[in-house]
Amino acid sequence: MNRILIWGTGMIASQVMDAGLSGEIIGFIETEKNKEVYCGEKVYSVDEVVADSIIYDYIVVANMYAAAIYDVCMQKKIPLDKVIFLKPVYRESGITDATILRNVLGEKNYTIYCASYKKINDSFFIEDRKGYEALNKRKQFEIKDAYLYPVIEDKYAPAGTLGNYFWQDLWAAKHILANGVTKHFDIGSRLDGFIAHLLAANIDVTMIDVREFPGEVEGLHTIVDDATLLHQVEDESSTSLSALCSLEHFGLGRYGDPIDPEACFKCFASIQKKMKQGGHLYISVPIGKEKVHFNAHRCFFPQTIVDAFEQMKLLEFSCTTDGKIEYDVKLHKYDDAVDDGNYRYGLFHFIKK
Repeated sequence: MNRILIWGTGMIASQVMDAGLSGEIIGFIETEKNKEVYCGEKVYSVDEVVADSIIYDYIVVANMYAAAIYDVCMQKKIPLDKVIFLKPVYRESGITDATILRNVLGEKNYTIYCASYKKINDSFFIEDRKGYEALNKRKQFEIKDAYLYPVIEDKYAPAGTLGNYFWQDLWAAKHILANGVTKHFDIGSRLDGFIAHLLAANIDVTMIDVREFPGEVEGLHTIVDDATLLHQVEDESSTSLSALCSLEHFGLGRYGDPIDPEACFKCFASIQKKMKQGGHLYISVPIGKEKVHFNAHRCFFPQTIVDAFEQMKLLEFSCTTDGKIEYDVKLHKYDDAVDDGNYRYGLFHFIKK
């Protein structure tokens, strides 16, 4: 039986296990180790794997940062003939033999692998085509090469995803609907998720974003501008305001905004000036060890956010992590998390004092 190590302890690793590997999972690897046990098995550091103290047949890289892990393998001299990269690296790397891949990954994971690398002819697609052609009796619906439209990634995909954005959008929308507001102001949240929830409830939404909006929507009023100082909004005018996974980007230039290391903190102060007494504020930001992942985003200690919003009272601190939501979390629970909030967002519900 194959002895398999899975490199990753997040959502992708969980999906790989659910899909089923052909062998015994003997443990997990974390590039920066922060767990001792995951799903009942030991979690190893890279150095522990390199030390030859672990007997394994294959490493399955179940992690979105495949390129970075490839570099680690090269630096640490981990043999690539034992590594399967489920996500593309710079090129198809590690084990590429289809027989071995099928044997180790199992049918579902092998299909996911083929989809990642656009390997249509190595997937179920060819057999399904032969089966269709043998059964079809309608000339107008014969398969013609000119009209082929191969899709292989959907066969074993779930019927949608319950990711962190899903939970944060639902969390904030439920609070706002429960408050019975008819007007709401937003800074840079998801148009096709959270904002759509509010519009469907006939809430009049004014939204500001530094980027151009894709079009007009009934009930949505848009402002294309830098929201750092919120000079577009009157002081003490807002009773309901949100900023979901947007403030951590301010001042990093990612979205064409001016470079300003203090931009997010300036916006924190601006928001408080614009809120009416008793007004409700809903924000989410990545939480974990504090640092900036330039130019993508910042990661905050939750206490930093609470301290920055000194004119506000914290009513709730919850968080989304690995596609789930945790309610009423202790403020310092994830202060030492080394994943830096890449899969974890703090959800803060404040009221203006």
